[in-house]
Parts: sequence; C-alpha cells; structure tokens
Amino acid sequence: MYSSIRSFALCALWATTALAAPPATKPAFVRCGTNEPPAALVAQAQQLAAEPEVQSPAFAAVATLVINTYFHVVESAGKRGTVTRTQLNNQLTVLNRSYGPSGISFSLISSDFTVNDNWATGNYDSQMKPALRKGTYKDLNVYFLSDLGGGLLGVCNFPTNASPGTSAYNLDGCEVLAQSVPGGTAAPFNQGGTATHEIGHWFGLFHVFQGSSCSGSGDSVSDTPQQSTATSGCPARKDSCPNVAGLDDINNYMDYSDDAW
Repeated sequence: MYSSIRSFALCALWATTALAAPPATKPAFVRCGTNEPPAALVAQAQQLAAEPEVQSPAFAAVATLVINTYFHVVESAGKRGTVTRTQLNNQLTVLNRSYGPSGISFSLISSDFTVNDNWATGNYDSQMKPALRKGTYKDLNVYFLSDLGGGLLGVCNFPTNASPGTSAYNLDGCEVLAQSVPGGTAAPFNQGGTATHEIGHWFGLFHVFQGSSCSGSGDSVSDTPQQSTATSGCPARKDSCPNVAGLDDINNYMDYSDDAW
C-alpha cells in the first residue's frame, strides 16, 4: 500500500520487543498532534500482525535498514539559534539508539537552517515542506520548528501511496518542536523523545492506546498489552485495562510518557 522500504521497516519494528523509551510530571505540552491513522492503514497493520513470519524473532534478526535523513531547522527571527548542529547530532544519536535494536539506523545526509517567522509556526506546510524537503518518499525529512503552536510537541503524516508532486508527497515528513531536541528547553520533553515518537508514525506505527479500548487490536503489535489511555508524566506503573493481562507499556516510545533516558 505504501512505500515498500517503509513497509519493511514497519514489519521490522513489529517483529521486535516494544520500543522502550521516555518517562517526569505533566507539563503544558501536547505530546502529539498526529491524526488518527486511516482505516486502510489500520487494516493493513492488522493483516501484517497476523503473519507468522512477522512475529518471528528470525525476521527481526535479518531486518536491517538505513534511512537517509534530512534535518531542517526553521526558526523565527526572535528565536534564531534555538537549535545548534551539536544538538542535531545528539538527536541523531537518540534516534539510532532508539531504533537500532530493530535493525533500523538513520544516516544524516544534511542539515539546513532557515529563518522564517511564518514557517516556524507549522501553519504554512504547503509552502515550507515543498521548498525544503529533500530526497524521495523513502527518505526522512524532519522539520524542527521554533514556534510550533498550541503547546504541540510534534506531528507527522502516516505513510501512504504518494507520487512526486502530489500533496501527500509534498507534505510528507515530521514536524517537531525545536526545543524538544536533546538539551532543549522543553523539559521534561527535551531529550529527543518527541522525534523518536513522531518518526514511529512516519513508519506506520500507532499509539499504544490506539482505539482507546481494552478490547480489539490496539496498536496491532503482539507484545504490547492492551491499553486504553495515554500515559502522562513518569509513573512507576499504570494499568488502564485491569481485566486484561499485562500492565500499560508506559516505557514505549509510542505512548505519551515524559522523556527519560
């Protein structure tokens, strides 16, 4: 249904143990603004999850994928210098540490810096993304915006069929609050976990509380316990579905826990 290289990556992620990640106290941030996954993608995820080879550890053992990655820092004039190249390199380290156990790595091809008060808000995607994006649909473009509004930490588009020149192609990629990179000011979300979370959506992963129910397919990942609510802060444990086996996977990158490494 969507780019084969990203479909392969999604299978690799499903074949491994749940991605471990962030958990500190509820701040005035909105963890994720990504829309609900389209029904067709949910159906495909359920179908893939039922394939025996996808659930096999042997599949994960041979899964290797290098993603060409482009970082774009877009800042307003008043916030120029919010992100440094060192912080971008540290963000790349976080991504490789996060996805490495699943056989996925990110190769940073280039980073660029743009000062544009409008683009920095995330409200001008139809202008910004076509102007800045690089590579093809199988390549990752991440836009670090200094003024992403509404307290939003990040948002990303799910994969789909996309031909060059189409809206889906031009708007592909993830937007991340610039201050959430490692060493940024968006504590307790300033250790790089937001980019990790949003890129999960880029691969086709859902939130661990997909469906907000204690029944059904959930996130379509076999080793994720049923979870009906998002996690906030940094709890020691949480069980939103007490009548179903397993505690909430609060350390999963696709939950909403705070950054903690």
